[in-house]
Amino acid sequence: MSATRSAYMEEEGVFHFHMEHPVPAYLVALVAGDLKPADIGPRSRVWAEPCLLPTATSKLSGAVEQWLSAAERLYGPYMWGRYDIVFLPPSFPIVAMENPCLTFIISSILESDEFLVIDVIHEVAHSWFGNAVTNATWEEMWLSEGLATYAQRRITTETYGAAFTCLETAFRLDALHRQMKLLGEDSPVSKLQVKLEPGVNPSHLMNLFTYEKGYCFVYYLSQLCGDPQRFDDFLRAYVEKYKFTSVVAQDLLDSFLSFFPELKEQSVDCRAGLEFERWLNATGPPLAEPDLSQGSSLTRPVEALFQLWTAEPLDQAAASASAIDISKWRTFQTALFLDRLLDGSPLPQEVVMSLSKCYSSLLDSMNAEIRIRWLQIVVRNDYYPDLHRVRRFLESQMSRMYTIPLYEDLCTGALKSFALEVFYQTQGRLHPNLRRAIQQILSQGLGSSTEPASEPSTELGKAEADTDSDAQALLLGDEAPSSAISLRDVNVSA
Repeated sequence: MSATRSAYMEEEGVFHFHMEHPVPAYLVALVAGDLKPADIGPRSRVWAEPCLLPTATSKLSGAVEQWLSAAERLYGPYMWGRYDIVFLPPSFPIVAMENPCLTFIISSILESDEFLVIDVIHEVAHSWFGNAVTNATWEEMWLSEGLATYAQRRITTETYGAAFTCLETAFRLDALHRQMKLLGEDSPVSKLQVKLEPGVNPSHLMNLFTYEKGYCFVYYLSQLCGDPQRFDDFLRAYVEKYKFTSVVAQDLLDSFLSFFPELKEQSVDCRAGLEFERWLNATGPPLAEPDLSQGSSLTRPVEALFQLWTAEPLDQAAASASAIDISKWRTFQTALFLDRLLDGSPLPQEVVMSLSKCYSSLLDSMNAEIRIRWLQIVVRNDYYPDLHRVRRFLESQMSRMYTIPLYEDLCTGALKSFALEVFYQTQGRLHPNLRRAIQQILSQGLGSSTEPASEPSTELGKAEADTDSDAQALLLGDEAPSSAISLRDVNVSA
């Protein structure tokens, strides 16, 4: 349980838990199952099912203590005693949750080393920002997520260097702008201070604006004081002042101006176009973004390869591109490259054929974060020769982050009946919330007029017969289609 102390009374068969600090209700959580522990540091252990324990232990042994120590140097002592991690089944509906003393994280992330590092460090950062100092209302979630994302990147910079941090930031900001195109620049959920008024679904607050626009504002504040270390000192004082309480944005901003009186005298909160009030209440993208030039050694090769694949003549460009060995790239580099191709889809069919010839087998051996992006390219370009890989992926992946994007793409294009067939085969293994979400995506897709395309498969032919109104009613049960805003291409952790 998310508790500072626990004990098991064998004679009574009862577990006792105690939390010595006040916490908000959303951080009270417990987990039960066939879970075994293994120590990975002086104040950390992992809990996992026996089949996962060796992998979880080998990937995190020693690393969590390194991240905790880096965070302590930046923001003061870790105040929760233990920092344990429990790995949950692939059907767990979110990536990770920062429950104090016991981070919950989806076991699927063990495939992707760099995403595992970032997600765990993000949850470590929540120990100061979110858990110790909490946003008083859900309308200001950025106070937790924006600050935790900033702290996460300070920790990764201290531990892995600025280039890696800039690469990860570039990857996330790309995703932010992709989400902006989907929602529109006037979307109310793109504000940092979202108003929970009629028409705003509270579940839509868990979006990249909360994380990345919030991060950009915090980064902007750090630039105003001119020195990251001085800003670290401010955040340490902020945590010390407000720990174990809930705050609003004005508390943070008043503390900032009190800590830096010279900035208050300069009225930095009222600079034209960058007013604090505008940061909080304007829709649209961040008013300013960080300088990521320190990551150019990692992002330049991505841009160069993408330019090759969009150059002409194709034969010459493909030959040059195939000489670049992306198997030696970082995961975030490959993911960023595939995201750029996704942004340009649909691509000319001859380009997709060349991409498949060059990369399909290689990408199929990589982690799920890479594979889902390639499979989205396959789906958005109706590339049937690789469609069997989409089926195999959806038959093996049960988490929201690896299923929703593909089902949305399948139902946006000409492959709705294929999606319906795969869903019928796998729905029994999905979390109920995820199953309902996919049902709604499918029902909306089946309600459109796009003609289904034929795949060279007798199984697909059988599925096409089910795409009538009877199949739609069976799919939905008593639920009406959702009018939720699509957040495709967006995976966020807690």
